[in-house]
Amino acid sequence: MTSTVTDFGEYLRSLTDDAARIAHVERLPAREAQFAELSPPLPPEVRQALADQGIDRLYIHQVAAIERLRAGDNIVVVTSTASGKTLCYNLPVLERLLDDPEAKAFYLFPTKALAQDQLRGLRRFGESAPRIKDVLACGTYDGDTPATTRRRLRNDANIILTNPDMLHQGVLPYHSRWARFFSDLRYVVVDEIHSYRGIFGSHVANVLRRLRRICDHYGARPQFICCSATIANPVELAERLIGLPVVAVDRDGSPRGPKTFLLWNPPHIDLARMERRSSHEEAKELLVALMRKHVQTIAFTKTRVAAELLFRYTQESLERRSPKLAHALRPYRAGYLPEERREIERQLFSGELMGVTSTNALELGIDVGSLDASIIVGYPGTIASTWQQAGRAGRGAEEALAVLVAYNDPIDQYLMRHPQYFFGRSPENAVVDPENAYVLASHLRCAAFELPLKVDDERYFGELTSSIAHILQDVGHVQRIDGDWYWASTDYPAAQVNLRTSSDDTFTIMDASDKNRVIGVVDAISAPELVYPGGIYLHQGDTYFVRDLDLEARAAYVEPQVVDYYTQAILDAHIRAGEAEQQRDWRGWRICHGPATVTWATTAFKKIKFYSLDSIGYGKLDLPPQHLDTVSTWLIPDAATIAEVRGHGRKFVEGLVGIRNVLVHVLPLFAMCDRTDLGGLVDSSNTGTPTIFLYDRYPGGLGFAEKGFAMVEEMMRACLALIRECECEQGCPSCVGLPVTQPPQHWDPDTSGGYPMPDKEAALVILHRLLGEEPYVPQRPQSSAGPSRASDDVPDEAVTRKIAERARKAGKRRRIGIPPPGEKASSGE
Repeated sequence: MTSTVTDFGEYLRSLTDDAARIAHVERLPAREAQFAELSPPLPPEVRQALADQGIDRLYIHQVAAIERLRAGDNIVVVTSTASGKTLCYNLPVLERLLDDPEAKAFYLFPTKALAQDQLRGLRRFGESAPRIKDVLACGTYDGDTPATTRRRLRNDANIILTNPDMLHQGVLPYHSRWARFFSDLRYVVVDEIHSYRGIFGSHVANVLRRLRRICDHYGARPQFICCSATIANPVELAERLIGLPVVAVDRDGSPRGPKTFLLWNPPHIDLARMERRSSHEEAKELLVALMRKHVQTIAFTKTRVAAELLFRYTQESLERRSPKLAHALRPYRAGYLPEERREIERQLFSGELMGVTSTNALELGIDVGSLDASIIVGYPGTIASTWQQAGRAGRGAEEALAVLVAYNDPIDQYLMRHPQYFFGRSPENAVVDPENAYVLASHLRCAAFELPLKVDDERYFGELTSSIAHILQDVGHVQRIDGDWYWASTDYPAAQVNLRTSSDDTFTIMDASDKNRVIGVVDAISAPELVYPGGIYLHQGDTYFVRDLDLEARAAYVEPQVVDYYTQAILDAHIRAGEAEQQRDWRGWRICHGPATVTWATTAFKKIKFYSLDSIGYGKLDLPPQHLDTVSTWLIPDAATIAEVRGHGRKFVEGLVGIRNVLVHVLPLFAMCDRTDLGGLVDSSNTGTPTIFLYDRYPGGLGFAEKGFAMVEEMMRACLALIRECECEQGCPSCVGLPVTQPPQHWDPDTSGGYPMPDKEAALVILHRLLGEEPYVPQRPQSSAGPSRASDDVPDEAVTRKIAERARKAGKRRRIGIPPPGEKASSGE
């Protein structure tokens, strides 16, 4: 850097208009290192290898981890980013190998890139210590590993670095080929466990249970070494993942350089104070300014499209103002080919790049060098993820800058007004549900393929094991012989279970103008929302026109076309509730939880002009709908609340939509999950009155909506605080949001103009009555003409009774843990 991060922060605050954007400045002081001595010390070869890397003392958490492992415990190490967690497992594994060269270890990382990065660090030990080099045989075993290398690693390696996906599909089903490795397995490292939450984490938990079952079969009892960023429940999460007790190592002894953390709020651009300047435009200006001052910066975005747009806007600005820097910026996201991602990582690590725009694909601990600044565009959804992204800047003792650029939506604006919520609160709980019936059924099929299922396998998979095994028997997947269930199909079940998404299919994106060259991939659920005919696909900042989406061949055909706009999908969704499995009265309302089926389809797309964000047209689509059998929590209002809202001349449903919009942002604060793991609708067809539905976006559910059922009081009070404290008068994206016709998980606050706002004052009337507050009296008339009538939003009593009875009958449907034969479970909205 030619100027310090502190200098740049002062530069921002010196500008009058920029100073108004800075909602809060948090100074994080430097922290001194804390060391400890290990007794007995590490082998001399390991100490020499550490010294060659400039390490002559160990931090207190590194010593504690080694001591716990020597005592035979399973551990979870919970310390800050760049605190040296890698040594917490490399050192005890190397110590064991020097004592017993036949010992083996599995290292599991959530991404292939992280495994490759950690392999380089592991090999550095062998470069300076000949004896370590002699005993160390390691390599990455993933989808990019050639077949000949796989065989060599399987036969000769003592440390295999891989990911849960390859363990699931490429190792456990062929465990007989790995018999020697499993027999000598002593350690299993599970890194970045905070990333194993929600759907992905529930799958990984079952993969690890299958791993333990295979290890038991070969007489091995490996110790588990888990590592995590800071979350509220690391021990609980680790124990849920591996199914064994663990001990926490959480006293962080690593040093930390000073960091300045800015909360950056784009200014209002209208007198009504409803709209703000584009968050991505603000981030672009910040990124350009940082790069021009030679501050190496990473900018995180929430979506693939946003990463591409931010790259395009920043590069075009740099070409006008600092042409040499225009080529020192790259985008990075899922969907790129592996060789593209590895090259970007190499350029960032070597310093060839001064900036990168990325999705959370670079949130994990890939070593991309010492970055100086991190820009986070839009609150990532959890405090833990925010700190993880901010932690990518400021490696070692160097000072760093982190900037959270707010969206104009409820949670972001709440953080701008209440910085103490973020800086004064511990991160959230990570939620996984290994016993989810859909997830568990998939992995019991895989387990039966690997070894016959036994009744006592409940010690690995839980009390539903026998029940689901009987269902698998009924549909012909297994047969029972002498009390055990044997695999009875020619299918290879692991190939049908994708850990990363509920869709087992992917679409290939091909450039039709270049001999159908593959330029990317997208999962089947997202394909109708990203590569629909007539849409624009963004790749490396270039625009591609989508010619065709072949649903049969699972392929999208695009071709380069220079246009001045991009497109955004418009979805239509509705929900049908089953019979409530839990229900209770709450403040006069009825709260229910149970099965539900969501149906949605991409019905049109909007063309949005670059920079101006003007809508310049629409296109209609006729794509088949998708269905999701899941679980939902629904909130049925009482007649008195409806009557009070109507008495003020407001439409009840418009207030309820505003509350629903806030709830789908609030719920992730109580159950650590991605915003896209949740859906929400306001629907009248199930209960005969407008009803809020919150549902999990995964077959069978994963416990998020159920968390809402348990914490409805806390959620509603958070909704009231968010709406009441907003500065707007009539409602805006930062409080009551947009109407239900535009599903919020596909809503970009920068591009979603043109839709009428829900009624903020109607929402306040509802919440004040519901929570026992002093009655709220609307301050201005509703924007729509005339008072609402009963027919506007509430059916008459006879219609209500008929619809409710029909819904009850429809709810008495079969629910099993796996889809019926020939029926495929899907997810999305």
